[in-house]
Amino acid sequence: MILAYWEIRGLAHPIRLLLEYTGTPYKELLYNYEKCTDYEKNEWVKERYTLGLDFPNLPYLIDGNTKITQSNAILRYIGRKHKMCGDTEEEKVRVDILESQAMDFRMQLVRVCHDPDFMTFVDFSMYDILDLNRKFVPTCIDPFPNLQEFLTRFEGLRKISTYMNSPRYLPNPVFLKMAKWGAQ
Repeated sequence: MILAYWEIRGLAHPIRLLLEYTGTPYKELLYNYEKCTDYEKNEWVKERYTLGLDFPNLPYLIDGNTKITQSNAILRYIGRKHKMCGDTEEEKVRVDILESQAMDFRMQLVRVCHDPDFMTFVDFSMYDILDLNRKFVPTCIDPFPNLQEFLTRFEGLRKISTYMNSPRYLPNPVFLKMAKWGAQ
């Protein structure tokens, strides 16, 4: 079995973990992107259409005559071989849902790491819950500089800052009067 990917952790890391966990023997082929200054001359680019892959991409897994691309397809293939995809239809559906959710989490992090100015509607909910936690326990975010930076960046957005400094801004009360905290 051959697993090929860039010489980084990336999308192949869960595959490596699963191969190790299941005791599956494999050889890893790592392509180095950093050493090649011209992407078109990169070893992967030169080989990608010669491997017989249906969708030439990294990571790829070759297991005998079976050639797979797409990280989740590779994980599922290994999972099926080791009976790790659920037994009942309900379990299989839950595994499929979790697989998609995990990829959604991953892609959000990838977007933030590649484009820190990328904003989605989720950023607004994330800001609110982090801000509430900070109100509840003022030091709770202190150990997390990335979260502190997120809060600072969010509050520094021109439209958000303008709103927070306007009479329309409603920081309190957080909850209705029956709440034990945040009702003042």
